[in-house]
Amino acid sequence: MRLLSLVDLLFLLVEKRKQPMHVGGLFLFEVPKDAQEDFVLSLVQQMQNSTVPPTFPFNQVLHNLTYWKNDDEFDVEHHFRHIALPKPARVRELLSYISKEHGRLLDRARPLWECHIIEGIEPESDGRPKRFGLYFKIHHSLVDGIAAMRLVQKSLSQSPNETITLPLWALMMRHRHQIESVIPKERGIGSIIKDQLQTAKPVMGELLSALKIDKDSSYVRTTQAPPSILNQSISSSRRFIADSYDIARFKRVANNLGVSINDVVLTVCSGALRRYLLSINELPKDPLIAWVPYSMRKDETVAGNQFAFILCNLGTHLASPLERLKLVHNSMNDGKKRFGRMSQAEVVNYSLVAYSWEFVNIFTNAYPKKHAFNLIISNVPGSQKKLYWNGAELRALYPASILFNGQAMNITLASYLDRIEFGIVACSKTLPKIQSLLKMLEDELGQLETICTERELGIRE
Repeated sequence: MRLLSLVDLLFLLVEKRKQPMHVGGLFLFEVPKDAQEDFVLSLVQQMQNSTVPPTFPFNQVLHNLTYWKNDDEFDVEHHFRHIALPKPARVRELLSYISKEHGRLLDRARPLWECHIIEGIEPESDGRPKRFGLYFKIHHSLVDGIAAMRLVQKSLSQSPNETITLPLWALMMRHRHQIESVIPKERGIGSIIKDQLQTAKPVMGELLSALKIDKDSSYVRTTQAPPSILNQSISSSRRFIADSYDIARFKRVANNLGVSINDVVLTVCSGALRRYLLSINELPKDPLIAWVPYSMRKDETVAGNQFAFILCNLGTHLASPLERLKLVHNSMNDGKKRFGRMSQAEVVNYSLVAYSWEFVNIFTNAYPKKHAFNLIISNVPGSQKKLYWNGAELRALYPASILFNGQAMNITLASYLDRIEFGIVACSKTLPKIQSLLKMLEDELGQLETICTERELGIRE
């Protein structure tokens, strides 16, 4: 038995039909060159016929919105899907399938996850091996982005020659000797209450300090986000789009301009959002504000939620990418310094108080025209080593995250090998022509690269 944390509970309480609270990922594999024609079918049958029970956290079922307990009645038919798209399916058809599945709720009477194996995807290019996809979704109350990525890394192999006979939801059995380090430690209610009470004084001190900060500083207030088309009521319909970029391009810009890779990512996103909103005549006069998850995970666990949010000024009112980059850099540094002074429990409680009216808004829609932020932009570190599934090489992974009512877009990216993989989820009934955002991301990154080239040639300071 493991008690729900306050953050875990919030993800369950805010869930509605049009607001499912699961995170997911699309993983694209290439079949081994010497594989049999039925390679994917054999993987499917291996999972369908396995009698090995699921391991943590895939064996956890919700009980009375209070704690997680082991599921003793696991039935693979309720969690596993095998899909064949009409051949040869392009990435467009694949993403269309993911869009539909990502908008569907998980069954709370069972462990909150699903696994989909998808065949029929055209090769990456002429002469390349066949591809198949894995779409996995799991409730955000069970894992955050960092935990989900660790599950992927621990479930797959770094060797193309290793044969894995266990189903994906039981692959933690391969790490039995590490199981104590990956399962969160159980804590009593008394210990939790004691930790919470100890945060009161430092949290109040930080909140009072924030009230005294000058309005012209880099500090972003929870009342600063402007009304925008991104902040309309959403439906249950989803549109999922994805693309990959070489991480070396972001590193070059970061090194040249003396900022972090994450600063560059946020600036590229802000520029693309500015272009997109201009193209549909919906750019607000004031800058958009992003809610950027800040990981506080300091252990090796693969479950639960250990993060807070930093409000980031995206500077979308500025035409100059360098001015936007400076604004993004300063506002992110301000948030990191503030959270750096606090413990994990203090950061969580500070966030709950500072964003309390926004949480009420998410629950009740009491302030439909006012929000603390315009969208979530999340950056999740992934594996720097190649991963395989029975010799099938993982070629790409695209994260798919959540939408709140009044937050019609989410941009999440994950690093894998030498690439950054963007996964963008939007409400298809609220935001038109969202596919155009991918080209705009490329254009914004290219503009920053041009600036770096000019600096290297000495024609720009």
